[in-house]
Amino acid sequence: MSTLFDRLKEVSSPTIGLGCMNLSHGYGTPVPEPEALRTLDAAFDMGYRHFDTATLYGATANERLLGRGLQGKRDQLLLASKCGMAIDPQLGKKVIDGRPETLRRQCEASLQRLRTDHLDLYYLHRLDRQVPIEESVGALGRLVQEGKIRAVGLSEVSATTLRRANAEHPIAAVQSEYALWTRNPEIALLEACRASDIPLVAFSPLGRGFLAGAIEDTQRLEASDMRHNMPRFSADNLPRNLSLLADFTAVSEELGVTPSQLALAWVKAQGDDILPIPGSRSSAHMRENLAAEDIRLAPETVARLNAMMTPEQVAGGRYSEAQQADIDTEEFASSETSTS
Repeated sequence: MSTLFDRLKEVSSPTIGLGCMNLSHGYGTPVPEPEALRTLDAAFDMGYRHFDTATLYGATANERLLGRGLQGKRDQLLLASKCGMAIDPQLGKKVIDGRPETLRRQCEASLQRLRTDHLDLYYLHRLDRQVPIEESVGALGRLVQEGKIRAVGLSEVSATTLRRANAEHPIAAVQSEYALWTRNPEIALLEACRASDIPLVAFSPLGRGFLAGAIEDTQRLEASDMRHNMPRFSADNLPRNLSLLADFTAVSEELGVTPSQLALAWVKAQGDDILPIPGSRSSAHMRENLAAEDIRLAPETVARLNAMMTPEQVAGGRYSEAQQADIDTEEFASSETSTS
């Protein structure tokens, strides 16, 4: 089985990939399809080759968008999607379901929407606590045997779950939130990944826009923006967190890079086995992010950044209590998960 890095080399991919969720999900009104298709086309032309989507995003709309937008380019890229978490059309809400029959059904539907006969990487989007991880991963392993997917990944899992899963079937990548102000993988997951030579794919490396300096006041966000329900962006916590941003921005100015580029360079400096997948709704921002591919930070700069926005300094947890209940990732003891 080819490794994730083997496939990235095959398609001449930079280490920075593209999280496509933002175009259809999570951050307010979806980007109109004609504009989103132009943006995907521009992303490919500027060099992106690792595209990440999921059944959940836009209630399958994001997969359909990529199916259209990447048509004719399939052999030139690494295409990743996710299963096990979807919007139930009857209930109208998110449902986590890791049963083998569900994962198979979702995979086959994803292949149709993405207009391809296989996925390079297919993640279990969330651990279903009602289904042993071995059963879910075993089902994905059978999809590998059938050629419908090339490799199995996991998203938002703990080190313990990763080890159990990897014993059932080789895991090619683990996706987890990792950014200067979100260092949860450092608790145990990174060590577990490295013990088995498993790359970490870092989502939200720009802190959901915070590290880019794009969130100064949540009142400017659309009512449907998911950040309204995230504790770090609450009326109490956001001002405290913004006070931490000045030193970070000062470093970016000293280095002559943008805050977004510095945030990505920091993630990349944590190891060659870490692949950031920033998302964006703008081709200009995508180009800015991709330019971070060639930025190398001096050890003293990394050490300086490491001392900023530590878990003890950041106000609020990643998720609300309800959201936190859906993930398996280790949390810092001091993390706050309330919405206050």
